Order: sequence, then structure tokens, then C-alpha cells
Amino acid sequence: MMDKVNHPAHYTQGGIECIDAIKAATAGLTGFEGYCTGNALKYLWRWKHKNGVEDLRKAQWYINRLIEEKSHDS
Repeated sequence: MMDKVNHPAHYTQGGIECIDAIKAATAGLTGFEGYCTGNALKYLWRWKHKNGVEDLRKAQWYINRLIEEKSHDS
């Protein structure tokens, strides 16, 4: 039986859980940049197994927002 809370199939592909990949990928990031990066990764991770193009658009939204935010830092 699939555990939809602790180990949903759309977050456990390739023998790695999405949460663990996000933790590794956002190490050293803080605040809003960590939040946007983590969310973009989440949607990219699951798009093929959950919401398709909708998840790709959500990932793109977070990436665009992060670009906008970091453009103001320059």
C-alpha cells in the first residue's frame, strides 16, 4: 500500500526522496532564495508523475521570481 503522506510515489523516484535532494540543493541558501529554489525543485521533481505542465509552470514561476529578486541585488 502506498503511503501518500510520508512517501508519495511522485516524490520518491530514482531511489532518492525529493525532500533529501532539496535539502542538499539548498544547503547554504537562506530565506527567500532557499524557499524559491526548494519549491522550483519540488515541482520539477514531480511534474511527470503528478500534474504535468501545470507543475512545470509552477517551477517556472518560482524560478522567474527568484531571478527577479536576485536582479534587484545586483
